[in-house]
Amino acid sequence: MTIKLPQTIITFPEIRLQTRDAHKLRGFFGNLFKEHSILLHNHFQDTGEFRQGYTLVQYKVLDHIPTLVGLGEGADLLVDLFLKIKHLEIDGHFFEVMAKNINHSVVDIGLSNSLFEYRFESLWMALNQNNYRDFIKATSDEQDVIFNRILKNNLLAFLNGMGCQLTKNEPIMCKFSLKKTRETNFKDNKMMGFQGSFMCNALLPNLIGLGKSVSRGYGTIIKI
Repeated sequence: MTIKLPQTIITFPEIRLQTRDAHKLRGFFGNLFKEHSILLHNHFQDTGEFRQGYTLVQYKVLDHIPTLVGLGEGADLLVDLFLKIKHLEIDGHFFEVMAKNINHSVVDIGLSNSLFEYRFESLWMALNQNNYRDFIKATSDEQDVIFNRILKNNLLAFLNGMGCQLTKNEPIMCKFSLKKTRETNFKDNKMMGFQGSFMCNALLPNLIGLGKSVSRGYGTIIKI
């Protein structure tokens, strides 16, 4: 089963930031346009509670270029806001937007009879506190099983979140190939992130995020 999904990608090619600045992009845009939509910051203003479900507006710094990715309702929202973006302000630094690019398209997502290969362009935050304890105690083979189970759940979370409901006759097949393990600072805590690629039978859009904290740019994938 496949469905059509609107996707909007906005880039600012003349501005250079660090990968770690992605969450500052989220803070800037979430505050600048906070009256427009909860999708920009994922918090309900009246209660402060977190919006559940897959994140529809994601902030990334890819090859030092600030990048916004919107999906579904988030794609339409970014189209509406595109002309209103005149500057960025990150860590007290003011960047006038002299150039910006937008690409709005409709992409196919879902399961296929073919296999596709994807690469993580940013660290994949696969583990939480519970499976981290299981992971560090596991053998190499057991860690592979853990990786593949988590990746499958990440794929299911994305597809279900986008309205692509799978049946029992449509199993997800995936296999992750670890290239490197790195520590990263996440909300002032040291966390373990992973680099690598994976194969699966899911048709996925470029530049979406999988795993934890996709709104901050983690787990960004690209088809290879």
